[in-house]
Amino acid sequence: MAVSLSALERGALASLSSHWPEYLMEAGLLGAFMVSACLFGVLYGLPGSPVRQAIPSPFVLQLLGGLSMGLTAIAIFYSPWGKQSGAHINPSVTLTFFRLGKIKFWDALFYIAAQFAGAVLGVVLVAQFLRQQVSDPAVRYVATTPGSRGPWVALAAEFIISAGMMSAVLYFSNHHRFSKYTPLVASTLVATYITLEAPLSGMSMNPARTFGSALPSGIWDHFWIYLTAPLLGMLTASDFYLWRKGRQAVKCCKLHHDNAKRCIFCGANGGFAS
Repeated sequence: MAVSLSALERGALASLSSHWPEYLMEAGLLGAFMVSACLFGVLYGLPGSPVRQAIPSPFVLQLLGGLSMGLTAIAIFYSPWGKQSGAHINPSVTLTFFRLGKIKFWDALFYIAAQFAGAVLGVVLVAQFLRQQVSDPAVRYVATTPGSRGPWVALAAEFIISAGMMSAVLYFSNHHRFSKYTPLVASTLVATYITLEAPLSGMSMNPARTFGSALPSGIWDHFWIYLTAPLLGMLTASDFYLWRKGRQAVKCCKLHHDNAKRCIFCGANGGFAS
């Protein structure tokens, strides 16, 4: 047992010493996403916001929110950090690629820990400066909770959008001509989902994103949905992809791979050098 524990410790320390920049990048990227979500949540949701007062249409405000977060996603995916870490920024994405054998255990574990930490820190940072605004009942720390149609509809909606996202990521990232468009496709889906699906479930698709809002706010309404449905949806999509294409069709787990940044997953650009 002592030998086994020592081996585990060596594996964890080796991963930390070699790949800590990518872990910090994942935390920073999801933190930036949550900062953006909070700021746009205040801008478009707060009753006293000049934008909300100027635009009475809830759908137009929802559309603006979707476009804003879609552009945020593009900035994250194409940022230097996004190009290096792969910009999973979602435990469900990381666990799905672990299931596909494209990310090692310790990297997956530290990625997930970084994602949860980054999400919380992003919301807490905004709350330090805009506590009254971000805690307003109309904003509620941009918490993701089931809509008026109830938790089971929210569960189904989260499952569907998550399966759709992972299906698109796998198809485009592994296509020899279309792989470079993967971040654009994923960002377009983020914008579309926020615009059209958010009234059903709040559009999380990401356990860490929901946790980031829930911990500072104390809003845990049907939190189990956002822990389970995104992961189940993405795992289902990945199994369907494997059934159609085979395991060898999955090349890597970066959303943006056509760059000079190291890849700790497939070893490109010196990614396996320690």
